[in-house]
Amino acid sequence: QPALRAAAFFNSLTQYGVTHVLLLGSVRMCSATGKLRVGIMDQDALHDRDVAILAQLQGAVTVTTIEGVIEVMQDLDEVLSPDDGVRWFNLLYLLVTRAVNESPPTGGWEDSEWLTRLDVVFAQLYFDSLARWHSSPATVPRAWAALFESRYRKDVERVQFALAGMNAHINRDLPVAVVQTCLALELPPRRDSPQYSDFEAVNGILATVEPQALQYLATGLVGVIAEDLGLIRHVLSMWSVKAARDTAWTNAELGWQVRELPAAREHLRLVLDRMTGYAGRGLLVPVLSLDA
Repeated sequence: QPALRAAAFFNSLTQYGVTHVLLLGSVRMCSATGKLRVGIMDQDALHDRDVAILAQLQGAVTVTTIEGVIEVMQDLDEVLSPDDGVRWFNLLYLLVTRAVNESPPTGGWEDSEWLTRLDVVFAQLYFDSLARWHSSPATVPRAWAALFESRYRKDVERVQFALAGMNAHINRDLPVAVVQTCLALELPPRRDSPQYSDFEAVNGILATVEPQALQYLATGLVGVIAEDLGLIRHVLSMWSVKAARDTAWTNAELGWQVRELPAAREHLRLVLDRMTGYAGRGLLVPVLSLDA
């Protein structure tokens, strides 16, 4: 009987996984008129950037605290150039991680050990994908490849790069990080748990910080006003961090159920990776000016 239930679950896994990935919200895309202005870099310059970025990521695997995660992202911010779309995701991630670290809920976290471990495992999945892109790009998850392949395009706005990175990190990486953390601490991902309460508390912090951080990206680090500040509202209409994190928890529950079924576990990861990559490419389609 358990085997039959597992088989039935496996057979419905693709349908279930795709349904929940699509709960992010529909991606409304607008094609830009005119020619694509894709940035082409000198190969020597690309090699130098690879070396610099990999150097900053060498110590990421040994990070064990949120402060350590923040330090790695700060180091990356120093070597990622302004024409690199990854820089804008990294900056958004840095800003929201600082906010979570500095603004615990009243009364503190219910399970700070679990949350710290989750934050570290979660960040290391991003660091690992970035390192792979600069050393072995064929091994990069499709969810991340969508951003990395487009990172030097000149017709994509910084807020789009930032949200494409959030899409990859939350929809592909977060379910994996939740399951890995729960396995390590022998705590199943349950909605009636202290761990889920902390997860939800982070949602509240992000709901406040993310729009402010995107405004910061759109206006520029030197105060130059973006050509179209309405772009923030337009792109945010395609994205909900709370919906994405809710979906990630649901997919983590799925991942927990199939943790001892290697084929089903891998199939779930593959479905999430493919659908997240598709959504990421939608977020990176050039947006028409609202005045057009």
